[in-house]
Amino acid sequence: MPGFFISNRHSLSPRDKNQRVGYFISEICVSSYVQNMLTLAFNQLLFMKRILLTRLVLLGLVFILGACTSQKMYRSGMTSVEMGEYYRSAEKFRKAYRKDNNPQHRMEMAFQLAEAYRKLGDYGRASIWYKNAIRRNYPDPKAMLYCAECLRAYQNFEEAKIYYQQYLEQFPDDQQAQNGLAACTYVPEWEENPSRYIVAPVKELSSKFSDYSPAFIAGRDNELILSSMRESDISGKRTSAITGQHFGDLYRSEFQLQKQKWSEPELIDDSGIINTEEDEGAPAISPNGDLMVFTRCRFDKTKDLGASLFAARMSRGNWSEPVLLPLTSDSLVAAHPAFSPDGNTLYFTSNKSGGYGGYDIWMATREGSTFGKPVNLGKEINTPGDEMFPSVDWEGNLYFSSDYHPGMGGLDIFKATKDEDGKWTIENLQVPVNSSGDDFGMTFIHEENPRGLFSSNRKGSRSDDIYSFYLPPKVYRITGEIFDKETGQRIDGARVRVIATDGTNLRMRATDGKFQLKLNPETEYVFAAYRDGYLNDKIRENTIGLTDSKDFHVNLYLTPTDAPIKVENISYAFGAWELNEASKHSLDSVVQILETNPTITIELMSHTDHVGSDKFNFDLSQKRAQAAVDYLIERGINPDRLVAKGYGETWPKKITRELARQYDFLKRNDELTEEFINRLTPEQQEIAKSINRRTEFRVLSTDYHEKFTPETEK
Repeated sequence: MPGFFISNRHSLSPRDKNQRVGYFISEICVSSYVQNMLTLAFNQLLFMKRILLTRLVLLGLVFILGACTSQKMYRSGMTSVEMGEYYRSAEKFRKAYRKDNNPQHRMEMAFQLAEAYRKLGDYGRASIWYKNAIRRNYPDPKAMLYCAECLRAYQNFEEAKIYYQQYLEQFPDDQQAQNGLAACTYVPEWEENPSRYIVAPVKELSSKFSDYSPAFIAGRDNELILSSMRESDISGKRTSAITGQHFGDLYRSEFQLQKQKWSEPELIDDSGIINTEEDEGAPAISPNGDLMVFTRCRFDKTKDLGASLFAARMSRGNWSEPVLLPLTSDSLVAAHPAFSPDGNTLYFTSNKSGGYGGYDIWMATREGSTFGKPVNLGKEINTPGDEMFPSVDWEGNLYFSSDYHPGMGGLDIFKATKDEDGKWTIENLQVPVNSSGDDFGMTFIHEENPRGLFSSNRKGSRSDDIYSFYLPPKVYRITGEIFDKETGQRIDGARVRVIATDGTNLRMRATDGKFQLKLNPETEYVFAAYRDGYLNDKIRENTIGLTDSKDFHVNLYLTPTDAPIKVENISYAFGAWELNEASKHSLDSVVQILETNPTITIELMSHTDHVGSDKFNFDLSQKRAQAAVDYLIERGINPDRLVAKGYGETWPKKITRELARQYDFLKRNDELTEEFINRLTPEQQEIAKSINRRTEFRVLSTDYHEKFTPETEK
């Protein structure tokens, strides 16, 4: 094409062109020199045009070839999407996106790149490409929902809220979006208040490739099998179009007591029986260790084989040839097996029909040497999202990962507990077990408190890494101090009696006024402190319903019996003796003291100030004291333990340490006589007189014992 174009341009010879130009110039009397110069310039112009046209043609060809290549790459990427090759589709779309200027293609590629990164667990990149697709008006609103989910998993909560809200404006009843929006609020609270689980990376089991789904052998804590995509003699350098990593194999590791670390993982089989050129992973070991069920992804160019479960038996240290478990058809997925504690139930993940959307958890019961028809665990466990990687602890509690149940984003680990009626209760394990990444593949050691391993690609991981977890037992401790209520000093030699609803009944000495005790869970306690010359004091504490360890601290105050004890907040109308509701409430504290100290008898004493006649004040104070005694009798206190006595103004108050701290014009042991009060300022006098108007009690004896008649006993 370029040669033909140039030959046509030469059909008119240079000489003929010069003759026409020379004729034109001679007509205007231009010199021959000028004619020669013009002729030369004209020839140079023709040459430059040829070069420019040639370059334009070459650029056009490059553009056409580039467009063809990018479109081919786009179509190839879409084929990889249809085959579920997430890693390979991302590679193809990245290359095509830079070269393909078709707006429709770029929009579709942005969405498919986001989908690939989301399914690979790279939520940061996924959110960037979702936003790109949305900006290009991608028609499916799901792009907004997935963008919000990835932003939340990437802990960009504020931006995630915006996309959730935009999506909910169109679909206000979408449960997944509602859960995600709520999570943007409670997940930061989880991070600030982590659970009792202790989580740590197990570096010796983790490589730069994906290491996941460890399984302890027979529940022992010193031997395990795990899945890994690290390079091996079997997997070679071949990589998966789905993950971009090597095909998975099963490895074995032992815990080295002397080094206190796991050994370097080694292939459990290098003969091609268990580990093959296909993809093996996610094992489960029966409770007695003689049967292993694992996932194998088979490949056949003629048909889709999906993922299947295979079973192999251990005999004399060697694994038998694996046998396919016919739990689903070939084109469906059966993966991530787990045994029940008795080994009679097999849990697994599948997308078989009859589920609730995505991948569900199913169970099959052992029937002889195989397993029966799978049963879906139901909508309490399974959701429209993905539920995967089931495992069971030694108490029979089910653990699984989900991207739909309310969580932190990505896959979270949940605990499911079944009650007596067969109803499941679902609990998110929260921080630090769960993270903003994918958390899955938990396995347990047979112990009272949950302990084991799980997989995560959380921040700080090189890929999917192995982490240890441990839930320490809940520990409840109480420390207490016993004080003299008057002096505020700790009382040495006091004793404490402890009574609890679990049958605890003990007495202990409080050394230097201090005591401590370990408490039992789900128990209510009463702590009573006592010492000769003091009224007893008691306090209640309980550990019922506590979900975390707790340290309690209590103070008990013993009141000396060698001085009157004021009953706070007893007040009357002027010249009256009827008790108001506030006074009755204050007398309830006296009821409590009498019940805590069942061997004491007391005298209720009422005092007035010096205003008024002596007789009036005596009569009024007696009626007030009797009113207080009558109320205590109404509350069930035996009359034999009570004496009412009115003292009028004859017993002025002596200032205590507490009153001296409260009023700076009074000193300890000042006696508020009429003479003393008259020396004070008018304002101070009113305070002093109010202190004298009081109700007190004093202990008369400490050896009272209730006498019961047959009628009382009846």
